[in-house]
Amino acid sequence: MQDRIEQLVDYIMKHCLWQFHSRTWDRERQNEGILTKTMQLLCDEPVETGTPAEKCYWVDAMYLADAFKSRYPWLATLDKAEIKLLIQGLKERMDYLTITGSLNAELNDPLY
Repeated sequence: MQDRIEQLVDYIMKHCLWQFHSRTWDRERQNEGILTKTMQLLCDEPVETGTPAEKCYWVDAMYLADAFKSRYPWLATLDKAEIKLLIQGLKERMDYLTITGSLNAELNDPLY
């Protein structure tokens, strides 16, 4: 599972600009919003798009889900429970890399 999470992290780090928001709270919201919607799409679950933010996250999630399906054939072998665990692990890893483990002090600067 960890190897698969790292493959998805590698794709996001190389192809997705949304990970680079300048504030911690922006990164937290985007990681949660985009990755939750990606999981819902991969599991064929309904996706909320009622607010402008949800629509924005949905667009990024659509792109991400399509890219994951086309680049990682092993994803088709997972059931919904495994996909949910995979995406939860991906979110935890992305939160660490982009927020809690980041050395960017500006993420939490109250004057920025």
